[in-house]
Amino acid sequence: MGRIIRLQDIEEEVLKHHPGADTSLIQKAYIFSAKAHEGQTRLSGEPYLSHPLEVAYILAQMGLGPVTVSCGLLHDTVEDTAATLDELDEYFGEEVTDIVNGVTKIGQLTFGDKLTQQAEYLRKMVLSMAKDIRVLLVKLADRVHNMRTLGHMEPHKQRRIAQETLDIYAPLAGRLGMFRLKAELEDLSFFYLEPEAYQQIQEGLMRKKGEREKYIEEVCELLRAKLKEHGLDGEVSGRLKNFYSIYRKIQAQQIALDELHDILAFRIILTTVGECYEALGIIHHYFRPVPGRLKDYIGMPKANLYQSIHTTVIGPYGERMEVQIRTHEMHRVAEEGIAAHWGYKEKRALVEKDAQRFAWLRQMVDLQRDLTSPEELLEGVRLELYPDEVYVFTPRGEVKELPRGSTPVDFAYAIHTEVGNTCMGAKVNGRMVPLRYELQNGDTVEILTSPNQHPNRDWLQFVKTSRARTKIRQWLKASEREQSIALGKELLERELRKHGLNKLLKEGEELRKVAQELSLVRLDDLFEAIGHGKYSAGQVAGRLIKTVAPEPEPVTELEVKPPKDLGPIRIKDLQDLLIRLASCCQPIPGDAIIGYITRGKGVTIHRADCPYLARTESFRQIPAEWDGHQQKLYPAKIQVVTVDKPGMLADITGALKAADVNVTKASVETTADHRGIANFTVQVADQQHLERVLAAIKRLKDVISVRRMTG
Repeated sequence: MGRIIRLQDIEEEVLKHHPGADTSLIQKAYIFSAKAHEGQTRLSGEPYLSHPLEVAYILAQMGLGPVTVSCGLLHDTVEDTAATLDELDEYFGEEVTDIVNGVTKIGQLTFGDKLTQQAEYLRKMVLSMAKDIRVLLVKLADRVHNMRTLGHMEPHKQRRIAQETLDIYAPLAGRLGMFRLKAELEDLSFFYLEPEAYQQIQEGLMRKKGEREKYIEEVCELLRAKLKEHGLDGEVSGRLKNFYSIYRKIQAQQIALDELHDILAFRIILTTVGECYEALGIIHHYFRPVPGRLKDYIGMPKANLYQSIHTTVIGPYGERMEVQIRTHEMHRVAEEGIAAHWGYKEKRALVEKDAQRFAWLRQMVDLQRDLTSPEELLEGVRLELYPDEVYVFTPRGEVKELPRGSTPVDFAYAIHTEVGNTCMGAKVNGRMVPLRYELQNGDTVEILTSPNQHPNRDWLQFVKTSRARTKIRQWLKASEREQSIALGKELLERELRKHGLNKLLKEGEELRKVAQELSLVRLDDLFEAIGHGKYSAGQVAGRLIKTVAPEPEPVTELEVKPPKDLGPIRIKDLQDLLIRLASCCQPIPGDAIIGYITRGKGVTIHRADCPYLARTESFRQIPAEWDGHQQKLYPAKIQVVTVDKPGMLADITGALKAADVNVTKASVETTADHRGIANFTVQVADQQHLERVLAAIKRLKDVISVRRMTG
């Protein structure tokens, strides 16, 4: 167990970076945290206060000021003690309270499956980062100390936390330019996720420790001497790359540790940028450079502010070695990353000028807003967190940083969404290239656009950036929506026309009521649902009929009898009435029926299940029944759905003729899915007669369904 961090250690570390800083806020936060966590212990048995003290010390080592360090002391008080945000606000003010609240919100899990929880966790983290980057810095320091003390947890929790650290926190530290922190998080995660591989690398490196240290010192002396010959006095050091990066190299190259030579990195730190380029010339003069391994991040800094020259050369014993050249200020930023930028300013939020330096953060904010699917959000965040950059130019000479493997389509979307959506081709260094072309460092890219060009689903197979992938999917979804809306509207219009209600489609008010019943916001949402097949046009039309419930449609007078002789229909206690059969539902003998007294038009007879009766005035409805069988024929509408093939209409009419019915009306249409829909009006004596007709049609080989229609 290491030494216990004291308040004095934290204050001294802060004053090292900020001479003369007022540490009274830190002292106040320490007292508040000590009281809030009193009596609490960690799994290790240590007082819980040891954790916020360690977190605050890590933040102080990052070079952060009193406000952020105080938040480190207070970060668990709201979540794990009885302390409230109101108390924090009263004692420490709004700025500290907002940061602590941001850290607390990230840790709060939501209900849902594991994937949804991960996506929600990331969403909260991204939003907190954008609002105030110090929220993430506190969370990173919290994770570093938790990883250092992970050994006290159960194995399955160790693996889960280590995997989350490797997937999210380590790459986030890298994106913020905090490479020292990134390396520590990677190695700690590696220790718990691949303990055998970790031990093998550790033992393998220990065997040659003395030999390696001697080699490092020898090369450092050689580099110092060569620089001094040319009047350059710089700091030269050598180091072993972190375990996890060595493990990844072994895995990628499929070789043993002893065969891996690229595990050392040498660093030269000078005073000016001019000296850096002069040193590069000296190194390349004495040591043969490896082609394609020179990266100038001074001329083209990374998005996370990182600047350095990287070159790989053949060393004094014929082995490859990497040399990094930078100034003292660049080295400070490389070690502390964004913390170096923030530590001296303690700015409240990520203002626009600073946000421009972190385009990836803006893209992550856009991602969490645009992507609702947990799978897509997690995929997009992974793409943003694991870039291997390539730098290309616009025709005007502006530099664009993209992940390695990016294409002209990625470049187009990096310029503007509309440029991407209308991209029809690209010129790279003045020559036309395929849209699949992988951009190389230094390429100058010109995008050719056309208003008639649109994103292609095939683009999703080769684009690399999450921004391009998201925008392409959005366009395709919107385009498919438009097609579904048009199809749904056409299907509903066709269905309503059968009921004589197509005017309701134009008026829209009653249709909006139906949409609301189905929990849909707009009419277009309803049409889209029909076009997608979520609801059938018949279902929506049925709901619409119940909603409007107008006076029944004009009826066809089939039977008018003199007073006291009502023919086939008997109505209790009423005489001398004009009786009509409703054409909306076309009742036939055998159907349960109800009479409806219309104003000045006698009684209209409806089937008892007729939709038009659902919302009519009930006092106008009267009992009715069929009175014996008359030698009469009644119209009935039937619909037959078949496989679309030649001769089906002839087969159906043949079956109708065999069933001894007369067809008075017929219509036939085909659908996009190769089905035939035939509508007939036939004349039948009663319900039994109709059942025989339906049965005769059902027996036909390619008939899918047959039904009696209500209208």
